[in-house]
Amino acid sequence: MENQKSSSSLKAVIAVLAILLVGSLIYIFKMTSDADTVKTELKTTLTEKESVMKDLQELKSTYDAAIAENTSMSDELIQERDKVVNLMSDLSKSKGDVASLSKYRTQFNALQGNMKVLMAENEGLKKQNTTLTTQRDSTVVVLGESKKYNEVLVGQNEELAKAVEIGSKLTVLNTRGSAFKLRSSGKQIETDKASRADVLRVSFTIPENPIAKSGEKMYYVQVIDSKNNVLGDKKTETFGDNTLTYSFTTVVQYDNKTVQVTQDLKGKDFAKGTYYINIFDTDILVSKTSFILR
Repeated sequence: MENQKSSSSLKAVIAVLAILLVGSLIYIFKMTSDADTVKTELKTTLTEKESVMKDLQELKSTYDAAIAENTSMSDELIQERDKVVNLMSDLSKSKGDVASLSKYRTQFNALQGNMKVLMAENEGLKKQNTTLTTQRDSTVVVLGESKKYNEVLVGQNEELAKAVEIGSKLTVLNTRGSAFKLRSSGKQIETDKASRADVLRVSFTIPENPIAKSGEKMYYVQVIDSKNNVLGDKKTETFGDNTLTYSFTTVVQYDNKTVQVTQDLKGKDFAKGTYYINIFDTDILVSKTSFILR
């Protein structure tokens, strides 16, 4: 009877120990599983933190590159970049739990969305600037060519004006001096002897000039004998700093057609030798010749 009770007590003890063992095994298994879960969660959160930080760094680099282009949106880009930098600073200080990482990921996604919008606007501005620069460069080229063309035209006009000015001036051609003997009948006979001469004749031609100014034109005629005396009126005219002693003046009515001018200078006791005839337009010598009386 006692043996039966002892056997029953032993069985009960064994059963209790078995239950305790199973419970311990279950507890140990659970603790091990929980530790593995914690390790897995820690590893996951660290990986997610590194991923978010990497994405933020790439976002910052994108802003840095866009800001370096110095567009009109630089201020807006700098503000958004500063938000990214602040978020990176907060993330580096965080414990990295799942809830906070989710918050940082959400904030990153929002910043990334803003970045895409700003980058699209920035690219549009860059294209506009490129187009405007091309148009400006083309305009500069066109203006430069126009300026050169205008300079050429101005030069040509100046040359043309000078040519017209030169061409519009009257010329004196075929200047000739000669001496004549007056007969009692009034007839004049040309002579080359000083003793027979009563008149010295000066003649010259003003050729046709369609661009010259028409109207009265006065010339000063200077006749100098072989003794260097100015014959005729011997009047003096002043032109600025210059003075001119002349024998006579002749006024020509010029109408752009060829004009033959002839005028006589009367005298007596003409000296033998070379006579010089100078024709002046004001104080400018426009023609000269000489002849000899023997």
